[in-house]
Amino acid sequence: MSTSHKWIIVIYIIIWIALAIDPKFPDDWLLENVLVFIFFPVVVWLDIKYKFSITALCFLLIFGILHALGAHFTYAQMSYFDSITHFFGFERNHFDRTVHFLFGALVFKPLFEIIIHYIKQVKLALLFVFTLIATISTLYELLEWTAAMLLYPELGMAYLGTQGDIWDAHKDTLAAMTGALLNIVFFYWHYRKSS
Repeated sequence: MSTSHKWIIVIYIIIWIALAIDPKFPDDWLLENVLVFIFFPVVVWLDIKYKFSITALCFLLIFGILHALGAHFTYAQMSYFDSITHFFGFERNHFDRTVHFLFGALVFKPLFEIIIHYIKQVKLALLFVFTLIATISTLYELLEWTAAMLLYPELGMAYLGTQGDIWDAHKDTLAAMTGALLNIVFFYWHYRKSS
């Protein structure tokens, strides 16, 4: 693993530790970070195995920091996003939906860099990664709902962050798929421009 990759990982760890101090709702923070405890070592292992580009690793860093912020403040009550909410006249805080969109937008490249090792046709690899993003996003919504109902029912909407929207899970999944779709559009635009 290169020095630059190690620095990116160290930066994430430092920011994660800082945001782990005195979270707004400790139980919610713990629940939000269960997947971090599982997937952080996996991402490090994947980086060693597949040697992510700096861009892909920086995308993962940005997404990881946004998730750490959401876990610290709760996604529905991200106060630093309130100015955007008021500026656009939204009725709800859209930080959670923005992070779901950025999941599709930012995680696409690292996944593509893994999949292209196995699926050599670029178009097919792009389609597979898009499908993978949609699947992960949908499974996450189901896992989030199950965890909230079984482990911490008292957290209810604070953890789920629906803010009264019964279609929240569907919109979050659509946001992730939109982020992934933009990657495909960008890829074809960039490919045509460079060819």
